[in-house]
Amino acid sequence: MNDKKTHKSAFDPVLLFPALLLTGIGVIMIYSASSEIAIREYANEYYFFTRQLLFAVVGILAMWVCRYIPYRIYRPLTYILMIISFGLLGLVLVDGVGHTAGGATRWLRLGMISFQPSEFARIALIIFMAYSLTRKQQNVERFFIGFIPHVAMLVIFTLLIYKQPDFGTIAIFWMLTWIVMFAGRVRLAHLFSACIAVLPVAIFALGSAEYRLNRWITFLDPWKYPRDEGYQIIHSLLGFGSGGLLGKGFGQGYQKLFYLPTPHTDFILSVIGEEGGLVMVLIVLALYMILLWRGMWIAITARDYFGSLLAFGITASITLQSAVNMGVNLSLLPTKGLALPFLSYGGSSLVFNLVCIGILMNISTARARV
Repeated sequence: MNDKKTHKSAFDPVLLFPALLLTGIGVIMIYSASSEIAIREYANEYYFFTRQLLFAVVGILAMWVCRYIPYRIYRPLTYILMIISFGLLGLVLVDGVGHTAGGATRWLRLGMISFQPSEFARIALIIFMAYSLTRKQQNVERFFIGFIPHVAMLVIFTLLIYKQPDFGTIAIFWMLTWIVMFAGRVRLAHLFSACIAVLPVAIFALGSAEYRLNRWITFLDPWKYPRDEGYQIIHSLLGFGSGGLLGKGFGQGYQKLFYLPTPHTDFILSVIGEEGGLVMVLIVLALYMILLWRGMWIAITARDYFGSLLAFGITASITLQSAVNMGVNLSLLPTKGLALPFLSYGGSSLVFNLVCIGILMNISTARARV
């Protein structure tokens, strides 16, 4: 009887339903945001919609499989996953293998499907951090045990992703690593002192490319550059403003009509704000908050330290990406090309975030069986 009850609650509805609702909203809004672009580029208004629907099906199946894979199995596979991550990120940089779009080489082309290795690397990094900090928890406060090995792995990821380039992903990886190390009880003195030491490098990287520097200058006053760097963020804000409380209605948005350069990817939230209004944006925000709350609860109540850190890292990863994307859409952060989890168009992001939900549900079920 108890086993049957456990099986019925195996998919943790508090975690599952928000993820599925966000995925469903994403598929629908991608059709609205991309239909005009799809007609112009592919003569098929359903091009992006049908592909995202397929990605959603694949992602849900992957989530279902990962739900039944015991999360402890990732521990002995940690270094294999890391080696695969480094290999895939390296392949992206090989001429003729990596696929370039928008001035960046971030994808591997597999037939008709483009795969973004950094999404796989993100999960591998979280697993590595959880595994390593669990092994070293008795000595984690020692600089050369609790801090240096994790930063060393992070630097390798950084160098590989820097070549693409993808500074948004690099920023997420660094923030995620610091947050998981904090949760793993690495000494605050090491974390803060390293931040101070890295600051000059970050400033140099910011100023070494004109387009990155312009993004920060534009962020301070986008309205001063309405035809250049401030163009897309201004139209994103116009979308939110014109949507009002209840929005203009599905399909009735104006900014997606070739004003927002990427309405179905980076700026999908602006389209939601224009067509669904403040109410729809708040619903989306509430769903992310439920995922954050549930993920943190699973982390706190996990059966073991590895499961706790793994759940914490996954939850932090989804939350960081969501916060950064929303911040960019609302001009609270400089423009950066990061997908909004579950909502933005893109198979790699959607599938791997649903995989993360599957892993979280396995941790949750293992907790429930205690």
